[in-house]
Amino acid sequence: MKLARRKFLHLAAGAVALPAVSRVAKAQSYPTRPVRIVVGFPPGGINDIYARLIGQWLSERLRQPFIIENRAGAGGTIAVDTVVRALPDGYTLLLTAINDVYNPSVYPDLKYEYMRDLAPIASIAFSPEIMEVNPSVPVKAIPEFIAYAKANPGKLNYASSGVGSGQHLCGELFKMLTGVDMVHVPYRGGAPAVADLIAGQVQVMFDLLPSSIEHVRAGKLRALAVASAKRWPTLPDVPTLGEYLSGFEAGTPLGIAAPKKIPNEIVATLNRETNIILADPRMKARIAEVGGEALSGSPADFAKLLETEAEKWRRVIRAADIKLG
Repeated sequence: MKLARRKFLHLAAGAVALPAVSRVAKAQSYPTRPVRIVVGFPPGGINDIYARLIGQWLSERLRQPFIIENRAGAGGTIAVDTVVRALPDGYTLLLTAINDVYNPSVYPDLKYEYMRDLAPIASIAFSPEIMEVNPSVPVKAIPEFIAYAKANPGKLNYASSGVGSGQHLCGELFKMLTGVDMVHVPYRGGAPAVADLIAGQVQVMFDLLPSSIEHVRAGKLRALAVASAKRWPTLPDVPTLGEYLSGFEAGTPLGIAAPKKIPNEIVATLNRETNIILADPRMKARIAEVGGEALSGSPADFAKLLETEAEKWRRVIRAADIKLG
């Protein structure tokens, strides 16, 4: 009788431990097949740049393809909705940024809430906005631009990757602080907006640095200021917007998110591997080269940073009464 009871207790303990062992084994073997990283904007934009960069390195470390899937449209909300609806198994990830968190303020009919339905996993980089003009615009500094814009009200067009995008909100904040009158021209992504800026179809843009830095270096665009707290290392001669407009800072942390119920063990694997990659001097140099700054940390660190930054832009959205849908 005692032997039977002992056997029962042993089997019961094994049954309780089995799910935990199964989860650990799954995490240790993850990934066993290709992983897709969904990007909410067309190829060539900042989200796409970082998705391909981190995807390549994760592929090399985890020995499975990390495939980039561009699902552009509606300010990135199509991509977020795709990931929210995916199985929370670690095989569908989102290249995420600030706009994904504050988009429900722009699109009130969205069916998801970022912090309820998504799990921030790992930050990758921080990139500041840069205020740039087509070289045909006869200004070389922020005070000159403000004077020129006030002398030509409504005649300057500023581009963005879409209504409610970071570029759009940065432009609205600039208008609020300076009193200038510029016309917003939204595009379906940052790359076509930059292309038209270079072509002179629009005159100014507040763009995230990685999307424009090569064009600035090549002289196709003129940088007036960077919206970082201090001068950016790769453009040391370009002043900050804060040197002219106190406290003006704008940019975005970018990273990886997944459906909310993704197993903690897989979150830990992805976060650990991403931080190892970001500590590599070659990756730090590559991120700096494209105009960003490597940003490592825990999932909780990333979640807190996203929410803090997003609240700043929600205030701009309310003040400018930006709504879609």
